[in-house]
Amino acid sequence: MAGHSPTARRRQLIAELKQLRERAGLTQEQVAERLDWHHTKVFRIETGRSGPHPNDVRLLVDVYGVKDPAEREALVQLAKEARKRGWWYSYRDVLPSKYEFYVGMESEASVINTFELAVIPGLLQTEEYARELFRGGPLELEQEEIQRRLEVRIMRQQILARLDRPQLWAILDESAIRRLVGGPSVMKAQLEHLLEVSHGKTTLQVVESRVGAHPGTTGSFVVLGFPDPADVDVVYMETIGGNLWVDKPEEVTQYATAFNHLRAVALSPDRTRDMLKAAIRELR
Repeated sequence: MAGHSPTARRRQLIAELKQLRERAGLTQEQVAERLDWHHTKVFRIETGRSGPHPNDVRLLVDVYGVKDPAEREALVQLAKEARKRGWWYSYRDVLPSKYEFYVGMESEASVINTFELAVIPGLLQTEEYARELFRGGPLELEQEEIQRRLEVRIMRQQILARLDRPQLWAILDESAIRRLVGGPSVMKAQLEHLLEVSHGKTTLQVVESRVGAHPGTTGSFVVLGFPDPADVDVVYMETIGGNLWVDKPEEVTQYATAFNHLRAVALSPDRTRDMLKAAIRELR
């Protein structure tokens, strides 16, 4: 992997450990049993829910039969590097572990394709719009926690100001721009912000309600692509019950295909801008 960030190292380590386990012909449960670990620990390591400690890696390479001292040490060193802290570490008290991992992955991506069914994508939200979403979310949050989550969202958005910023392609269901979050003034400012940022490496499309059923009606999702061709794309979804990752190539392909279908049925970027302008006029 070309990336040198802790998140990139963590992804590389996860991939290599999983490959070693499969090559050894062992299931996750068998590995956990041999090490007297909880039966979900290997699963949590391989799905990014738990960052493997270097000592865990030393035990795993024994079980996987890795004899080469250089290969063993390289994996242990990778585990050490993967544990270095990104800026989001200081917000770990308000970030679920899988979301913390997502923020790191997002910062490494070169392409972000996102479909949102009900709200504006996080990378494109204004501060007041995001605040209202946190207030109205499924969890009852204290003001301090809302503020800290808001800070994370604003920090995430800084990737769009980098010289090496990712290509962002956002497709929204029309309901996302019609839902009156925070009242007319907050929504008007949010739609104006979308008009302002939808150019260059940020592409915005809206799927009109009259399209009817479409591939996104089952829910929102994000497809992340990375600069290194060796890195597979991953899909991320947020749910009330927990956040989900998809990284099996055949499953990622299904989401990529769905996104391409959404691009085809959505309004063009120019016509999307016209719709946004009309929606803003309606809020006056």
